[in-house]
Amino acid sequence: MSTAVTEEQIEKVVIESLLTFGADSEQITREASFEALDIDSLDLAELSQIVHERFGVELKGSDVAEIKTVRDAIVMIAERA
Repeated sequence: MSTAVTEEQIEKVVIESLLTFGADSEQITREASFEALDIDSLDLAELSQIVHERFGVELKGSDVAEIKTVRDAIVMIAERA
C-alpha cells in the first residue's frame, strides 16, 4: 500500500496556506510568483512549517530561496514527500 502524496494534495495545502497569508484567490495559479501574490519570506517560512507538519517534508532556507512560483513549491515538496 502506497502512501505517496499527490501533487493535487500538495497544491491544495499550498493554496489554502497562501489564502491564510492574504493572497488573492483569483491570482493563485501554478504559474503565479510568490512576489506577485505578495508572499514574503516570513510567509514562506510559515509555509515550510505547514508542509513539514502535513507531509513530513523539510524545506531549508536555501530551498525556500529557490522557490519562485507556486509550481516550484509543489514540485519541490512532491519530489521530497
